[in-house]
Amino acid sequence: MPRPAQASAPPGAWLFDRRTDLLAFGGTAAFSLAALLLGAHMGWLEADLHPGLFVLAVVLVDVAHVWSTIFRVYLDPVEREQRPLLYRYAPLFAWVAGVALYQGGGPQLFWRGFAYLAVFHFIRQQYGFLALYRARAGETRFHRLDTAALWAATLYPLIYWHTHLPRAFDWFITGDFVSLPLWVETLTAPVYWALIAAYVLRSLYARFRLGERNPGRDLLMGTTALCWYLGIIAFDSDYAFTVTNVFIHGVPYIVLIRRYALAHGAPRGLARRILAAGWLPYVAVLWVLAYGEELLWDRAVWQDHPGLFGAPFGGRVAEWLPFVVPLLAVPQLTHYVLDGFIWKRRAAPALRAGA
Repeated sequence: MPRPAQASAPPGAWLFDRRTDLLAFGGTAAFSLAALLLGAHMGWLEADLHPGLFVLAVVLVDVAHVWSTIFRVYLDPVEREQRPLLYRYAPLFAWVAGVALYQGGGPQLFWRGFAYLAVFHFIRQQYGFLALYRARAGETRFHRLDTAALWAATLYPLIYWHTHLPRAFDWFITGDFVSLPLWVETLTAPVYWALIAAYVLRSLYARFRLGERNPGRDLLMGTTALCWYLGIIAFDSDYAFTVTNVFIHGVPYIVLIRRYALAHGAPRGLARRILAAGWLPYVAVLWVLAYGEELLWDRAVWQDHPGLFGAPFGGRVAEWLPFVVPLLAVPQLTHYVLDGFIWKRRAAPALRAGA
């Protein structure tokens, strides 16, 4: 029997490059796990989310990554001309749909619909990175197994969440998820573990028998499975969910936007000028926009952090919440909608050759 070929990663296996991928995916996951260990040691898991962590995770990463889409779309004059109707009317559609949902079903239905759309977006982003890694490495085998394992790594923790309500944390607000009977989790748990095990065996077989390696794909799958399991199942904590959920979602996307827009965006666009000036101007723009949005959310709706954002607006704002809340949600909803278009291979063919 001939000896198997020595496993080696294809030259284009990394999404960005080895160093950037390890930092963007592995580094953020390591930071999340370190924060989780620190929180457990310091007794933060049961406490309310510290304002400092709220600023770091929610404002500077989560909300900022939503605004990073403008560098891929609205600050790029060439890209804006590719789908003018979509880019022009997506925010308006998001607001009108949000108002209709809020007016028709009340705040609870609005936040429930918003939460499930966000969940789908979070899963689809991880699947999108998986598809990119496979395409970069030229992989044609095990497509269905890879896809099933990725969906299992994300869906099963969510099923566990739905069958163990109430939890100490929510996606947006209390009650935004529908409670499911416990037998649903009991039935899906063996499927989850079987698919995770099958993926591990598949990777070992590809490496040691076929001589094929895709370290970026394995890094993505491993960090996704580990962080989703720990943040949702292993710990019942808002702190744990935040540190394991936000960073691995937001940071790689911020990196992707900069790398792609800098390499393939319009050479004379505003986006290129800001991005070419370095990381600091890029993230500074995102942080200013994110802070401004979160200030409006807090002063008009949440009123949780007056020390960070100032006193509530007061007055008659409460009467206008059916219009104000969907309006404030427009950046996030637009991000969800556009994300389903701008990263398709026909829309971004350069991703197949390198971001």
